[in-house]
Amino acid sequence: MPSSHLAPDALQPASLSLLTPQVVPSLLSADFLRLGEEVLAVMDGHFVPPITMGPLVVRALQDLVHERGGLLDCHLMVERPERHIESFAEAGADMITVHAEATPNLHYALARIKEAGCAAGLAINPGTAAEAVEPVADLLDLCLCMTVNPGWGGQPFIPSSTAKIRRLRELLPPRVALQVDGGISLETIGDAARAGANLHVAGSSVFGASDPASAYAALSTALAEVREVAVLTD
Repeated sequence: MPSSHLAPDALQPASLSLLTPQVVPSLLSADFLRLGEEVLAVMDGHFVPPITMGPLVVRALQDLVHERGGLLDCHLMVERPERHIESFAEAGADMITVHAEATPNLHYALARIKEAGCAAGLAINPGTAAEAVEPVADLLDLCLCMTVNPGWGGQPFIPSSTAKIRRLRELLPPRVALQVDGGISLETIGDAARAGANLHVAGSSVFGASDPASAYAALSTALAEVREVAVLTD
């Protein structure tokens, strides 16, 4: 993995409000020797083949992230995530996102997240219909639309995701943030934002760049331009 060579402040989102449009760096594509910001992609080797990081990494990062005003958003790409919620919450997670496809006890898992004092997120894979969120929408703080198949960074944005994002925004209560993850770049962030996404997870397009801070800034600028156009046309 390329080294990021930047201070954590360089990747700090502009606002901690989940409803504020922003670019969110993903640690899946970061240099693991320079961890320090935002979304942790947790994989168990079963739900998705790779194995990445767990509660010990969350605990190690919590002071650094919180001291800088950040949030630890833990995306659990694991089978039966309800078995792991308590350990991630105790380690310092602020938000925990689980996959609709990973457990038959989805309502229970989301309720456990709320009971643990964390914001609750639900992720759905590209092959899962948007309507899967409806039965549990009232429990959600965030919905994550995977715009690639989970497990590997660097995949291209799936074009049909744009219509799915738009449908999710129609189905979700306005208070629920809509996040997208996968293939977010200067070429795709505008379409995702115009479809209704407000949180844009960027991994390879930031940490795979020769200058990650500049890449992050460029994505943030592109997102701000979409917002400006939307305000002008309202």
